[in-house]
Amino acid sequence: MANESMVPLLPCASIDEIGDFAAALGFEVTFRQTRPNPYLALRREGIDLHYFGIDGFRPEDSYGSCLVVVDDTEPLYEAWAAGLRAVHGRLPLSGFPRITRPRRRANADGLSGFSLVDPAGNWIRVVRRAASEPAGVAADRAAGPVPEVPAGDVDAAGIGEALVGESRLLRAVSNAVVQADSRGDVEQAAKILDGALRRDEALGDAGASARDRVEAQAYRAELAVRLDDAGTARRMLDEVDRCVAVARGQHLTQDLTTILTQLEDVRAWLDAQG
Repeated sequence: MANESMVPLLPCASIDEIGDFAAALGFEVTFRQTRPNPYLALRREGIDLHYFGIDGFRPEDSYGSCLVVVDDTEPLYEAWAAGLRAVHGRLPLSGFPRITRPRRRANADGLSGFSLVDPAGNWIRVVRRAASEPAGVAADRAAGPVPEVPAGDVDAAGIGEALVGESRLLRAVSNAVVQADSRGDVEQAAKILDGALRRDEALGDAGASARDRVEAQAYRAELAVRLDDAGTARRMLDEVDRCVAVARGQHLTQDLTTILTQLEDVRAWLDAQG
């Protein structure tokens, strides 16, 4: 049959809170009711999200999730990040709502993905479709099982295979992204990166490039924000500054320049901590 569509129904405590949140992201309300039960229907271009209200619902208790499959994650991320910054004054990296950055996923063949967690604790997972790949295939790939990874084991379960040729440190970053941004296990991701950074430092000149260390340290700083660990966030920013100073005269790739710019959100969070 043709013209089928499926719309996720997500729980929330307040459809008004969700409505305000969604408006900042460019959604329009297509239907709203408060009786006999609270219900809100939202649409942004090809994305439909519906919410139903539950008295006393807590975001910490939510298991709600859905997939959004796109050709390119960056435009949608930039639009949503701009909306969140306009409301919150900075990018919310922890709490509810929050957003992760587009990063390559080792459990998604190295394709980019990010997650938006709404005020009700539902995960809206945005994944990139591979070239000429049907949407259903991308969804199956993104929804596949996420393996447990022992701290520091960058090759466990073979999930580093999608990023063959990268430094061991970058593969650790990719595995940490799987744990934190796909699975929601931020503590495990932090352990993976801490171990990888220690081993790389011990290698000295034989270790990863300054560029790769900056990417790892920047992500570890972001994980520290999610863990409400201001001390580690500051230490990682100091390490980034040192690596950039060492790399002066080397070519800074565009993606690394972007990473350095994104760290301003971490600095803003630290400034707010006092």
